[in-house]
Amino acid sequence: MRQKRDPQRNLLYLMARNKVARELEAISRVLDHHPAILDLVFRDLVKYQRTDTGRQGMTAEQVLRCAILKQYRELTYEELAFHLQDSLAFRSFARLGMGQYPCGSTLQENITATSAETWEAVNRVLLEQAAQQKVEKGRAVRLDSTVVETHIHHPTDSTLLLDGIRVITRLLQAGKELTPTPWYTFADHQRAARKRGLQIQGARKDTVRLKAYRELLSLAHRVLGYARQAMAELQGFVGADLEETIAAHKILAQLERAVSLLR
Repeated sequence: MRQKRDPQRNLLYLMARNKVARELEAISRVLDHHPAILDLVFRDLVKYQRTDTGRQGMTAEQVLRCAILKQYRELTYEELAFHLQDSLAFRSFARLGMGQYPCGSTLQENITATSAETWEAVNRVLLEQAAQQKVEKGRAVRLDSTVVETHIHHPTDSTLLLDGIRVITRLLQAGKELTPTPWYTFADHQRAARKRGLQIQGARKDTVRLKAYRELLSLAHRVLGYARQAMAELQGFVGADLEETIAAHKILAQLERAVSLLR
């Protein structure tokens, strides 16, 4: 179950009187002055989902305010989860309910659901008010990205070859969707390449590993041949319209980069 905002405000939450709390209180008044912002965030959160069933999730207002806290204090999702449990001022600003302690993964799932178009619309609304009050002209923008821990495989020769085959095959398939269809041919060797990659990783004997590696190299050379043929075809490609032509040039640039890395 998803709501735009919780109509029942918690009377136990009061803002502290330190500097940070006063800044958060001022931000809160600005957000309350623009309730239409919640409609934008709510639209991204629900999309094609029903809002009248399921568990009680974070409201659109809570998601928006938590995202602002994260950027305002330059926090990771785990740090934001800690402060939302520990800080009364943060909980009051985010308007969390009693017993509501979102974890880092929950915060990440909800905040990242908000699209870039929505953030742009929110920014425009706030900039209009700032311009009217002669506070900010909006000529400069500061961007920030949060590093999220993830699992990245060790870059062995075989896995790099597999990645190259996968990327080039994807680009070749994308090129075939252009209008008119380019005159180049290729075969999808991803399944065979993955099979050889697994053989290389799990082989107990060097002879088996060496044979699989040679076969993987052979597949990579075939894919490189397909890519060179496609690059020659896309070099002078003229699409049915300007968008198709631009798309072909983008695919060509990506193919050239992928081929240079795979060689």
